[in-house]
Amino acid sequence: MDELLPRSLTPSVLAVLVRRGADFAAAEDAVQDALVEAVRVWPEDAPQDPKGWLVTVAWRRFLDATRADASRRRREDRLDEEPAPGPAPAVDDTLQLYFLCAHPSLTPSSAVALTLRAVGGLTTRQIARAYLVPEATMAQRISRAKRTVSGVRFDRPGDVSTVLRVLYLVFNEGYSGDVDLAAEAIRLTRQLAAGIDHPEVAGLLALMLLHHARRVSRTAPDGSLVPLAEQDRGLWDTGMIAEGVEILQAALARDRLGEFQAQAAVAALHADAPTAGETDWVQIVEWYDELAGLTDSPVVRLNRAVAVGEADGPRAGLAELAALSDALPRHTAVAAYLHERDGDLPTAARLYAEAAHKAPTLAERDHLTRQAARLNAGLRR
Repeated sequence: MDELLPRSLTPSVLAVLVRRGADFAAAEDAVQDALVEAVRVWPEDAPQDPKGWLVTVAWRRFLDATRADASRRRREDRLDEEPAPGPAPAVDDTLQLYFLCAHPSLTPSSAVALTLRAVGGLTTRQIARAYLVPEATMAQRISRAKRTVSGVRFDRPGDVSTVLRVLYLVFNEGYSGDVDLAAEAIRLTRQLAAGIDHPEVAGLLALMLLHHARRVSRTAPDGSLVPLAEQDRGLWDTGMIAEGVEILQAALARDRLGEFQAQAAVAALHADAPTAGETDWVQIVEWYDELAGLTDSPVVRLNRAVAVGEADGPRAGLAELAALSDALPRHTAVAAYLHERDGDLPTAARLYAEAAHKAPTLAERDHLTRQAARLNAGLRR
């Protein structure tokens, strides 16, 4: 069978779903799920009516996703806009669902992907971006996870580390503004911290609070991004920062360092600085060294290159950056920033423009475009 046949039907199947009342983005996700299923099923059991088969499967996937999204929104509607400090209120079943979806029969990465899609309310595209993989690859991973747990009794909850990873990614998506799930992630992490005495649970909660404390200052009234160095620190929630620091200090005192505690320590150093110029970048580099040892993550090493550029000068940062793949998200933006700090404005302007084309969000693209325009305007004078 021609492997291109399912995808060639995409426009007409998508049109059917939209006519039936599906919004375009949700219809796209449903059709993508149906295409993945077609690639799996059709070679052994080709349907007589391919388009009808795809419409039926896609419509079922759309209805499932709509019901899951409606349930999530009902949970969010019960929340205040900002998470209240202190102990978590009465526990609902949401956190239990996170544990059940993190099933022992799944690999950790598949469990996280499935939970984000089924319970967290994230799209396949958002999950793929978080994992730095193509959307089609993530769709296949989620589809395989669904097949693995189909017919399995959900009576064996997954481990804490998998649930923490899910909560962390849900918070990151909510914090980015794509979906407003940051407060829900904090609420669930508070519940987890109240029920489990684990330093990494505390570390994740501290990390969320420290980042959420400056949420208001991250965007201007027109919606444009405000870099950390330019944020109005008077807008930061000092009560939330104090709570986060207190939770973090108690976790670190137990001498069982994990990646979320290390990330929270970096966030605490930023929060503790009265001004951007007073940031303790030397300590931040040291914490990134700890974090790199714990995770061996290329994204951590990219952030470390920025910190080295602040602590030891932009050329030192560029030297660190040269050892990393330029395919990393935001690699080009970091290179542009470090070249600007080093005084190479033509290169910085070119790299800002390149980074804008690669930006994952509209707000980030607009910010990088403005940076390039600013430097180009100065070069023309």
